Amino acid sequence: MKKLFALALLVITLYGCRSHDQAAELNSTDTAKALYKEAHRPQLHFSPKEKWMNDPNGMVFHNSEYHLFYQHHPNGLTWGPMHWGHAISKDLVHWEHLPIALYPDSLGLIFSGSAVLDNNNTSGFGTKDNPPLVAIFTYHSQQKEKAGRKDYQYQGIAYSTDNGRTWTKYAQNPVLKNQGVPDFRDPKVFWHEQTKKWVMILAVKDHVELWSSPDIKSWSKLSDFGFEYGGHGGVWECPDLFAIKPEGETNEKWVMIVSINPGGPNGGSATQYFVGNFDGKTFRCDTDKNTTTWLDHGPDNYAGVTYFNAPDNRKIFLGWMSNWAYAEAVPTSPWRSATTLPRDLSLTKIDNRYYVRSVLSPETSKLVGDVIQVGTIAVNDTVTLDDNFDASSSQVSASLPVKDFSVTLFNEADEKLVIGFDQAKNTYYIDRSRSGKNQFSQNFRGRLEAPRVSKADKINFTFLSDVSSVEVFFDDGLSVMTALFFPDTPLNRIKLSSKEAVSVENVSVKKLNCIWEQTK
Repeated sequence: MKKLFALALLVITLYGCRSHDQAAELNSTDTAKALYKEAHRPQLHFSPKEKWMNDPNGMVFHNSEYHLFYQHHPNGLTWGPMHWGHAISKDLVHWEHLPIALYPDSLGLIFSGSAVLDNNNTSGFGTKDNPPLVAIFTYHSQQKEKAGRKDYQYQGIAYSTDNGRTWTKYAQNPVLKNQGVPDFRDPKVFWHEQTKKWVMILAVKDHVELWSSPDIKSWSKLSDFGFEYGGHGGVWECPDLFAIKPEGETNEKWVMIVSINPGGPNGGSATQYFVGNFDGKTFRCDTDKNTTTWLDHGPDNYAGVTYFNAPDNRKIFLGWMSNWAYAEAVPTSPWRSATTLPRDLSLTKIDNRYYVRSVLSPETSKLVGDVIQVGTIAVNDTVTLDDNFDASSSQVSASLPVKDFSVTLFNEADEKLVIGFDQAKNTYYIDRSRSGKNQFSQNFRGRLEAPRVSKADKINFTFLSDVSSVEVFFDDGLSVMTALFFPDTPLNRIKLSSKEAVSVENVSVKKLNCIWEQTK
């Protein structure tokens, strides 16, 4: 995997949504004034100040701070030598950029991985009173790869005893060597209480391996999973494994998340998941071998994992909001890529099968500014909402019968993004074919679809739009889609359409505030 990010300016965000006078006080250059105001720049989602970013890494909660590390190329707008960029947040919404945490060294580039709070100081890197944060990551040796060797990826660790501000690499890296497998990467580590050991799930080409350790430094293999399960249209990456209690149940199930590239349901990258049981050694999947279940059917949610040590044992998920099929070509500058907004994952059963439900984390309510509570709208053909409302940074929710419908974001230039439901096919869709710039890649598909899983007699949906992206949650998060789009001018208006008369209930329209305005 490749994940890092560069923002070597300390301090907090001094860009974006500030006034020109404020920007000038911080930096007199025109470039500094324009940061976070550029065309297509997300105003609600985390993005690097500049240059390339891909996978989120090392997500850990410690001392009231959410750490976000990420794959970052600090010297280019496309993938390059990977570092771990770093940002922190108190609320998962407003972010403070910190200096790059991990740089490449003689062992290789710093690819994806995870971070843990070693609360019992099993590693010996800290003390009982000041337990260390430990990052577990993949080294990638370009020299070995160019020499034609297969063992060019292996796992290393680093630790911090000052709340993640500085990191020391372990002198005896790598802690897990490669025995000759080309793709051997993206360690996600968690503490398994029943066996009193750390468990690592590792992506290995077309499956995952499970390893255990008493101290994060010495590892023993436990088992394999995935040779005959799930999608195999591409390389497996960025796995995660966690226990969760299904809604209304007392016993835990285990959820395994694995990204795959290519092979997604709408082309290119995507993330699949499996539900089953884990006994400390082996993961056993509940579903049959021919079943592939996707965490997000949109094309632009990849490489996501959950936070370690999240409050109340929540499963808080962040993904990379892009797709390897066109990520390096999207028309953005001086940055490329953003993360999804945080999502809380849960598990529910439908027709004797478990499904992951994804909803916006409650912290995202901090984004809400003006609220337009529309109530119930009778739609017979098309209804356009308030002309004075800017839909480019908004959240819209509603409920309606299971019938054909669409919600369109549009502008005066007749660019539009259409979100809807096709009753005959029982599928949701996003149509971005006329949403603006789309010639930068032949892989940037226009119409995207997701099956409806829910059996309810009404459709509840929420979508959040942010300048150049939309995250849509159908049926309270049972069917989810994330998609990028690049209009020439913001899609600032909304209309509802239906082929037959329908009552759209509980319509809620909210204006969302720019996160960079409020960051201190």
